[in-house]
Amino acid sequence: MRHLTPFALLLAAAAMPVTAAVVGTTVPPKSLDAAQIRAALPAGPARATWLAWLQQSEQAMVLDKAVLEAERAALRKTGRPIPDPAPEGDSAASAPLDRDAAWYAGAEARAVADNIVSFQTPSGGWGKNQDRSGPPRVPGQGWIVHDGKGGPYLAQDGAGGWSFVGTLDNDATITELRFLARVQAALPGAPGEAYRRSFLKGVRYVLRAELPGGGWPQTWPLQGLYHDALTLNDNLLVNAATLLQEVGRGAEPYAFVPADLRVDSAAAAARAVDVLLATQVQVAGQPTIWAQQYDPLTRQPIAARNFEPVALSTGESANVLSFLMRQDRSDPRIARSVEAATRWFADHALTDVAWRDAGEGRGRMLVAEQGAGPLWARFYDTATGRPIFGDRDLTIHDDVGEISLERRNGYSWFNTSGTNVARAHERWAAARP
Repeated sequence: MRHLTPFALLLAAAAMPVTAAVVGTTVPPKSLDAAQIRAALPAGPARATWLAWLQQSEQAMVLDKAVLEAERAALRKTGRPIPDPAPEGDSAASAPLDRDAAWYAGAEARAVADNIVSFQTPSGGWGKNQDRSGPPRVPGQGWIVHDGKGGPYLAQDGAGGWSFVGTLDNDATITELRFLARVQAALPGAPGEAYRRSFLKGVRYVLRAELPGGGWPQTWPLQGLYHDALTLNDNLLVNAATLLQEVGRGAEPYAFVPADLRVDSAAAAARAVDVLLATQVQVAGQPTIWAQQYDPLTRQPIAARNFEPVALSTGESANVLSFLMRQDRSDPRIARSVEAATRWFADHALTDVAWRDAGEGRGRMLVAEQGAGPLWARFYDTATGRPIFGDRDLTIHDDVGEISLERRNGYSWFNTSGTNVARAHERWAAARP
């Protein structure tokens, strides 16, 4: 690992520039629609496939809304109130995946599984950030925690409040599927049948949500703006592909999955690997790492939220590398990709700096600290390879100390992901043929 020392060299590398500057402006991405597809693709089979997939998404949203509206109409007819949204919470913590097999046959696990089944949307997915230990859904209750009534999920939602009704973001849907698989395995026969049906519907949802050619948007049915992008953010693509690989192999707890669905799952996971190899960003002809999200048609990196510019993204890339290192070690495409990205991480390590609260109300800052590190910025400019930092007003900065205090304290601008990359690469290289 090449360490950038002394600290003066770090300054020259622009982690903490001597003269801070606004170096760009984030351009929010557009929603995917039929006009965009027709503009990007010539008439032919590819365009027809995309248009059919888009229509399927639109029809799925109509279905989700219609079922909920029918339930609420029945309540209004009898004068009963519309139920409040489900409580927000940590889905992964409330639907644990690390218990022993016997626990999943018990009453506590079945109560969680019943909650999961009840909140599955008609299209087959789940919302995010929900307390799965709560009671099952009742008629007229929204599918998700915010129910279109406000809150942080509505910022840049692109759907008029109908947001994250079916998503793979924040491990949603994948967590629910994994939990249902464990419960059904502990309940053979009739007691586990409802959980098996829900699981199969959920896997088919993931397959329907797959973008033509591979990978997934953040939400499906599509809700617009950056949510429609080919998404690696929060390890979405890797988590979906990993689950589908396991389903495709048919080992427990997925042995009950029909053969045709196992084949389709394995094929989608294989396409996801190809997508990762194709989207590794090239700079001056050299492969580097990956962006958080890409235009679904062109597969070029695009921005997401106002403070998430077009950039190379270290956290997601580290997870991508971990996933690729679990694939076929004899595949030369994977070997080239892994070696190049590992070198990129080694070349961009920041040392003798720490990311911490600077005190006196100044918030979190990147400060000089001899012997500290290595650290990596979350985002690097795709052209210069230098760290960049976005703010809510769409400005892009080359000094994290120049962005607003709220964003500086409220986002993970630095991480230690490259350390894990180096360790994993050492093990991977030793195990290669």
